[in-house]
Amino acid sequence: MAKRGKKYLEALKLIDKEKTYSLDEAIQKLKEMGKVLQRKFNETVELIFRLGVDPKYADQMVRGSVVLPHGLGRELKVLVIASGEKLKEAEEAGADYVGGEEIINKIANENWIDFDVVIATPDMMPKLAKLGKILGPRGLMPNPKVGTVTADIKRAVTEAKKGRVEFKVDKTGNLHVPVGKISFEDYKLKENILAAVDAVLKAKPPGAKGQYIKNVVLKTTMSPSVKLNPAELQKALETKAA
Repeated sequence: MAKRGKKYLEALKLIDKEKTYSLDEAIQKLKEMGKVLQRKFNETVELIFRLGVDPKYADQMVRGSVVLPHGLGRELKVLVIASGEKLKEAEEAGADYVGGEEIINKIANENWIDFDVVIATPDMMPKLAKLGKILGPRGLMPNPKVGTVTADIKRAVTEAKKGRVEFKVDKTGNLHVPVGKISFEDYKLKENILAAVDAVLKAKPPGAKGQYIKNVVLKTTMSPSVKLNPAELQKALETKAA
């Protein structure tokens, strides 16, 4: 086990590891720990779910995306791979990089990956296949399930720029979703978190049996985890929808 620093251990004293906190309480705890930790960068806030699924079975795979109401706190670089009129549509929508086969070749030959999101039109996907080993491990390969393979380029670029986050369960059944920065106002973090929880609930696969969300914690890049109550999160969502 990694040896924890003095500030981390001080921050750990602010929470009860056996307790589950309401969302409002958890956000306050993160802010309190941030004052103790005094990190020199704006830490990302992350939700981590423990799901009751076995991802080795196709009907238990959890994958999707969510447009966070208040974004991620940083500008994402968007690459669109398309042809014809879709190239102009991508430029007008605000894509940072736009191209066709020449972009594919640049990535393949130069290992160029100066972008955060790749969006492609369906007709370009066969040509993109050779980039699987480069884009796949980095989570950048376009996928229709998360809206990055589409003919509606304008919408896809707009959503990516607003702060669309993709998520995918790992082989151990854990799911990590970034939901903003610790500097965000409380209400912005809360609304982003609830949007992420809603998206994960809607992504429940048909093969999932029993309890879907076993537990969920909220943490920053380098802080201790704060346990959330899944039932209370669902209730907060229902209250918001009412």
